[in-house]
Amino acid sequence: MTANKAKEHNAIGPSPEMQPIYTDSYFNLTRQIVSDHGDKTVTYAVFMRRPVTLAARLATEWLEMMASSRKADFKIELLHKEGAWVGAGEPLLYITGKMSQLVDLETIFLQRLGSACVAAYNAYQMCVELPDVAFLAMDARHCAGSEMAELMAYGASVGSNKAQAKVGAKGFLGCAADATASYFGQETGMGTMPHALIGYAGNTLDAAKMFHHSFPDRPLTVLVDYFGQERDDALEVATHFRNLAEQGQLSVRLDTHGGRFLQGLDTQSSYAVLERNVPEAIRGYRSESELKNLMGTGVSAAAVWYIREELDKGGFKKVKIVVSSGFGPDKCRVFSLAKAPVDVVGTGSFLPEKWSETYATTDIIEYDGQPRVKVGREFLHRRIQGK
Repeated sequence: MTANKAKEHNAIGPSPEMQPIYTDSYFNLTRQIVSDHGDKTVTYAVFMRRPVTLAARLATEWLEMMASSRKADFKIELLHKEGAWVGAGEPLLYITGKMSQLVDLETIFLQRLGSACVAAYNAYQMCVELPDVAFLAMDARHCAGSEMAELMAYGASVGSNKAQAKVGAKGFLGCAADATASYFGQETGMGTMPHALIGYAGNTLDAAKMFHHSFPDRPLTVLVDYFGQERDDALEVATHFRNLAEQGQLSVRLDTHGGRFLQGLDTQSSYAVLERNVPEAIRGYRSESELKNLMGTGVSAAAVWYIREELDKGGFKKVKIVVSSGFGPDKCRVFSLAKAPVDVVGTGSFLPEKWSETYATTDIIEYDGQPRVKVGREFLHRRIQGK
């Protein structure tokens, strides 16, 4: 299946025939009751309980597909442009139509809305914090199935597009999977090499040689943390592929896990690296987690500065540095504070950390033009009456 075909398939969601079995049963029962006792025209207000970046297209496309299948007329009124910031409790959109045609679509519609909006919000924050750094979406392995992967890639693309438009950020260049590559303007997924290839080769340089032999026209990005010799392996690879290094076609990727320091570093030497390059960063941290991202174990800002120093000393100033491992909004903010010399961030950490924050909610606020909603949601009336 091509990327475009996969995108088309996933964007639709459950077919009209399959939709009822994935819907909360009380909505199915209510549809039958309304059909038996007389239909009404209703208006739904859709909102979330936290600030988000609006990413509603996959949800509304599914709703439009269902309307077409049912030969129904749904009025979908988006209250904000895609990519807009929307406050907690503020309606995202209104949906109007016959209750018998709408009432059983809520479950799947909301599934396709909330998580994408939170992913878009997080991706935007990350791109704004590091506007001169390119991002690669590597979230697929963390998703619960292909539909979630579709929603998360779409959300990241919305946040990225917004950051590119507002601050000129590089944003997300692509993602790891072919199926969702088209959201980022790509035909196929982008990637480097997994740790498994290093293990297979038994040596970092040998793995790089194998990759380059099989894909000689691709830029070469080499993982250098497998053996815990990030500095040595980065320099060995750069020395062997000197031509690629001089052409800017070679990158080293740091994915050091949080259980150890990058080769050549400890707490004291990490502090010294930052003191040499960005002394103001050490004085600007606000929490223990920020301090760890600055100079702790794993892929810290100090680790990146150290590898940059070592590559430059070796004459490899054009070798790029790719980082991964826990790069969410908070870590990106710390790397911005430290002016870390990163070229690309591979991340799946724009995925919502607390799934409860992704819950989108919708309430009917009008029945045949008469305002009516459960107690506590009257503020939704005020919005629609004030138009």
